[in-house]
Amino acid sequence: MNEQVKRVGIVGLGIMGSAMTKHLVAGGFEVHGFDVLADKVAEFEALGGTAHASGAEVAAASELVILSLPTIPSLEAATEDVAAGAHPGMIAAEMGVFPIESKQASFDRLAEVGVELMDVPVSGTGLQAADGTLVVMASGSPEAFARTSNVFDTVGRATYFLGPFPNGSVMKFIANLLVAVHNLASAEAHALGIAAGMDPDTVQQVIADGVGSSRIFEIRGPMMAADTYEPPSAKLTTILKDAGIIQAFARSVGAPTPLLDTALPVYEASRDAGFGDLDAAALLRYLETSSGIERT
Repeated sequence: MNEQVKRVGIVGLGIMGSAMTKHLVAGGFEVHGFDVLADKVAEFEALGGTAHASGAEVAAASELVILSLPTIPSLEAATEDVAAGAHPGMIAAEMGVFPIESKQASFDRLAEVGVELMDVPVSGTGLQAADGTLVVMASGSPEAFARTSNVFDTVGRATYFLGPFPNGSVMKFIANLLVAVHNLASAEAHALGIAAGMDPDTVQQVIADGVGSSRIFEIRGPMMAADTYEPPSAKLTTILKDAGIIQAFARSVGAPTPLLDTALPVYEASRDAGFGDLDAAALLRYLETSSGIERT
């Protein structure tokens, strides 16, 4: 019962789920998966995973079940599905960004069938998931972490154990507050350069080498310089969704968020302008088009 897991299930085979599958298969894990979309299942099988007809079947075949879902309704449905396949010794890990009360509801439901749900968000975009450089923020019981840390070490470059559920989400909120703000700061910086007639590629190179840079500037700045926002590593609407959750949580604990509060309306306007399905770097395109800036 105390041995580290070798059979891993993934419910939700999108950008993150498929990237984790690749690394887990390469790491020698037996990987089981389910998704409601047939094309995602086909990609999963091509990566070497074993597909199942439901989350319950995935749970029955796995020691650890990872939930990687896009919406609260999909999390609720997956929780019920996985609960139907629960068995002694099984652990689950929720790796998305949701309000803590939604994760707590899944925790309580799985506890009813004897399964511990860990709260394990990650820091990084689809690009970092693809190259295995995510930072994993795990929370739950020490016993569950001891059994599952080998999985998290395989899908990321660093794993932090943050104590009890839901500390992982709290740390993720802190991280994504910075992401949301730095996205807009990076777009604003490039907009200034473009408006002043500077070459965006030169701006990117020089600023990325100086003290004003950030990891987000280094990740999304090249997309901004090239004015190319597809395929998205994280959609603008996804960052906006996360930012709303973070803002609500911050208010609930009395933390001021003046920069996030300023950034959110710009995200909303960018979405409303039709850029929501592009990478969040498309904030720059919104700033350019809304202000009449034209590239030389």
